[in-house]
Amino acid sequence: MLKQPLKIKGVDVSKIRNRNESRAADLIPQILDEYYEDYIFEDLDIQDIYALTLNMIPAGYAQPGSIVLSNRLSDYEIRSQIRNAVERVLDNPTRAGD
Repeated sequence: MLKQPLKIKGVDVSKIRNRNESRAADLIPQILDEYYEDYIFEDLDIQDIYALTLNMIPAGYAQPGSIVLSNRLSDYEIRSQIRNAVERVLDNPTRAGD
């Protein structure tokens, strides 16, 4: 099924993205490898960690060609929230069979 572009009053807004999504996705594997190398994460664990991390950090939306002002979160701040998310997921695991 093809995904339809998201439009508001006929204006395509589907290319507007949260810049912190890709940053979190890039940093999560680093955190998991660095701090949780002995733990085997299930797919749902990874999804929960990603979603929870995004809920704990401010969104940074931008559209192509826009000027981005410097309210950028540091990698340290994002990494800290990823660790918080991992700990919450480990404390409250969601399992597909549960």
